[in-house]
Amino acid sequence: MKKFFSAFLLIVYSTAGAWAQEQVTKIKENAFKAGEQITYKLRYGFLSAAETVIKVEDSPLKFDGHSALHINAQAKTVGTFNFLFNVKNEYHSYIDPVTLLPYYYSETRKEAKYRHSDKVTFDHSKNIITADKGQFPFTGDVFDFLSCYYYARNIDITGLKIGEVLTLRYFLEDGIHALTITYLGKEQVKCGLGTFNCLKFSPTIIPGRIFKKNSKLYLWITDDKNRIPIKANVEIIVGSLTMDLTQASGLKYPLNPVKK
Repeated sequence: MKKFFSAFLLIVYSTAGAWAQEQVTKIKENAFKAGEQITYKLRYGFLSAAETVIKVEDSPLKFDGHSALHINAQAKTVGTFNFLFNVKNEYHSYIDPVTLLPYYYSETRKEAKYRHSDKVTFDHSKNIITADKGQFPFTGDVFDFLSCYYYARNIDITGLKIGEVLTLRYFLEDGIHALTITYLGKEQVKCGLGTFNCLKFSPTIIPGRIFKKNSKLYLWITDDKNRIPIKANVEIIVGSLTMDLTQASGLKYPLNPVKK
């Protein structure tokens, strides 16, 4: 259970990046801007379990003379769960404001007694990723999971068909990993900020100590110019987990909840 919450957050962030493939095209104008801040609450059944806050800001740092956007995500347990298995994780990604490819990524994870940190540099000219555990060659577009999340929001999905399966690639800890996701169509879904018209996805998850053999993870993303994930749900061995959007500010476009 010590990696429980960060694993779920990682799946949700990474799932958003499933559009980041060669068969799709990035829109010209970014769907977000510096100053955006979004907050999610993670619930175990009816209990509040954790909170994650993601911010985007202009970075004073430059990479090979190029400007960058800084994405910062912080995740922590709340309430009773602080006493059961305290989690306090922080992630940083510095990305090119035009291509949205990552320059640099770092993470610090504190989950009960477990500790992990990493610093990752992406050299897209030499196709080399340098991390604490060594160097890793790559081809094509490879992201960290935060940059993947923001790149995904800028993909033209007009040609996406129900049942289509996509695959993403992202670097984490000791290598480049893949995750597949299926597009399931459109639904109206309620979150902490109202009811929204959404695109529904289901990524593949691996059964184990957390997930059931037949567990399904579902993710709903606003079907508008913001493309914000507003809800995720998955059944686990005992009960279920739900991630819910509870706050959004500094958005490039107004949120568009369905009017009742």
